[in-house]
Amino acid sequence: MFDVGFAELVLLGVVGLLVLGPERLPKVARTLGGLARKARSSWVNLKRSIEDEINAEELKEPLKKFHEDVKSTVDDVNSKVDSIKKKIPQTPPSSKHEP
Repeated sequence: MFDVGFAELVLLGVVGLLVLGPERLPKVARTLGGLARKARSSWVNLKRSIEDEINAEELKEPLKKFHEDVKSTVDDVNSKVDSIKKKIPQTPPSSKHEP
């Protein structure tokens, strides 16, 4: 993220010591460290959430195709059953009752 070397850290420490003084510098450093940790944690959580959503969308596509294939197969079977039903002659039920 930031490319900060050792020399830059030393310079920041010296400037912080001069501006804040030796009493307040450790407290400010802890606060800044905590804020950086929270920001990093939030960034990682956001990144993970976005990746999870992308993966969920990628999984929906094969399921959608499978659903379309199953629907097409069911429609084909129903049309064949209907055509077979039309070919079978319809006979009325016999009025004779067998004991």
